[in-house]
Amino acid sequence: MRILFFIFLFCIQAGAWAGHAYGQFGDIKYPAGFAHFDYVNAQAPKGGEIAMVAPTRASSFDKFNPFTLKGSAPPAISSLVFETLLTGNFEEPTTVYGLLAEDVTVAPDQLSVTFNINSLAKFHNGQHVMAADVKHSFDKLISKEAAPQYRTYFSEVKSAVVINERTIRFDFKRANAELPLIVGGLPVFPRSWGGGKPLDQIVTDPPIGSGPYKLGRMDFGRDIQYERDLNYWGKDLNVRRGTYNFDRIIYRLYKDNTAQLEAFKAGEFDYIQSFVAREWARAYQGKAFDSGKLIKQDLKHGNAGDFQGFMFNTRLVKFQDVRVREAIGLAMDYEWMNRQLFYNAYTRVHGYFVGSDFEAKDLPSAQELRLLEPLKNKLSPAVFNQSVPVPPVTSLDPNSGHTLRDHLRRARDLLTQAGWTYRDGALRNAKGDAFTLEFLDNSGSMGRVVTPYAKNLEKLGFKVNYKVVDFAILQKRLDVFDFEIISNRMVGSEAPGTELLERYGSKSANIEGSSNLIGVKDPVVDALLDRVVAAQTRAQLVPALRGLDRVLRHQHYTVPHWYGSVHRVAWRAGRFEQPAVTPRYYQPESWISSTWWATSANLQGVR
Repeated sequence: MRILFFIFLFCIQAGAWAGHAYGQFGDIKYPAGFAHFDYVNAQAPKGGEIAMVAPTRASSFDKFNPFTLKGSAPPAISSLVFETLLTGNFEEPTTVYGLLAEDVTVAPDQLSVTFNINSLAKFHNGQHVMAADVKHSFDKLISKEAAPQYRTYFSEVKSAVVINERTIRFDFKRANAELPLIVGGLPVFPRSWGGGKPLDQIVTDPPIGSGPYKLGRMDFGRDIQYERDLNYWGKDLNVRRGTYNFDRIIYRLYKDNTAQLEAFKAGEFDYIQSFVAREWARAYQGKAFDSGKLIKQDLKHGNAGDFQGFMFNTRLVKFQDVRVREAIGLAMDYEWMNRQLFYNAYTRVHGYFVGSDFEAKDLPSAQELRLLEPLKNKLSPAVFNQSVPVPPVTSLDPNSGHTLRDHLRRARDLLTQAGWTYRDGALRNAKGDAFTLEFLDNSGSMGRVVTPYAKNLEKLGFKVNYKVVDFAILQKRLDVFDFEIISNRMVGSEAPGTELLERYGSKSANIEGSSNLIGVKDPVVDALLDRVVAAQTRAQLVPALRGLDRVLRHQHYTVPHWYGSVHRVAWRAGRFEQPAVTPRYYQPESWISSTWWATSANLQGVR
């Protein structure tokens, strides 16, 4: 392994890499010809089934195409049915190995990467995966026929060039160590899918992928089954050995958390993850748990924390003053919520890169200053001479200067500076317009958080409305940025990169369907994003992300929420077995569906 690592370093220094895998920062664990990943059981039996549950935000589906903007696709269809050129694993966040592609070659100038397609690779319709299919997939995904986030994600890719039937090259606009990972993650579908129709007109056509599963029986719009492809082309690949062991993976869809949990207790499905601390503490109990029929467990992991918070739509005039946004944030009494609502189960979110090396701390470091100084004329002096903002901590000591009353006084002063004062029973501007706030939600689960928060906001004179809508309506409103404040969660990453262009870049701010819900349009942010995606080493990436985190936090674009350090998971006992090794980086749903296997009772169809 040390020899392999030094070979890699030599290749990086020479500006080139060729092999069975690619590591953004040179950390490739498995050598060519490795048998299987360490965290799987290569001898796991195939067969049986597992019934999963879709998040309540995905309570229905109306299409099979996961790559377009309009409509909702079934859960897990992208990961189970479609495949990519390279695949990652649950141990190495910035390393990928050959899947559809049997090797990867980075050019000496790092301005292109070439893949050779595995001659065994086939789609479910029996057609071989060809370089032309890869180019077709790329061209479709960067077109206006696909969801706009793909155009942003692949924005640094100049073109896809077919070299021969099974060889394709991607040319880049500039050298970027992350780009081979990005194009390696391109989902591939055949040219024949949809019979020549534009991608956005492929709606209910059965998906044609190359993955380990195909569509099975379903109640369209509700429950759906995926059936293991017995002729799956990649079953003997080292990256697939010991994985995807169930004959059937079933997803049940429910409208709300209560119905979902009661269905789990009644035996309608096998696995569930809880995201609500109060529910985990009080509702996940009863005879089935006491008897051991249902297992409830906190699973440890090494993932970067997810960012969660109330996000302001800064496209609206009333949220464009940073003092207003900061004032609204000061009204949240998180410490009270954690005691009374969350059973002290959470830690407050501070920055956008939660619990990682990329989170800004205190004053800017020397490395950050080298990036921020050239942008000084576009930044507030506070970025340089004040510690990075953190959410207020509410003390119960009346003499501490940090009580809720103290925070509300500070919020009142900020609102006054921004031109909003309390009169005639409401917070009003110079024109006399009242300041209204609408919190938009689809499940109702945020109601218990918004209610006490709203009482504090009303003390400042805000008129607060909490509105619950169906998920489909919520998604449509988010796509066109028709909201005021939304609670949103963004999955953490051990190596954030190009996906941040879609989340915070100016180009995505006005593109319908983008992930830039906040509407960030800031040349400083764009400049820092440019440094993030151009980072060639982790030593370059860390200060760029810390600088980005610092600048975003000084703008108070969000009211940070909280995060947990474990996965709260429950499953049905006696039906499944799991590998002896638990990987460091994983999400429970994908780890369970891809590495667990059925017990003998399950294989015999006993529920």
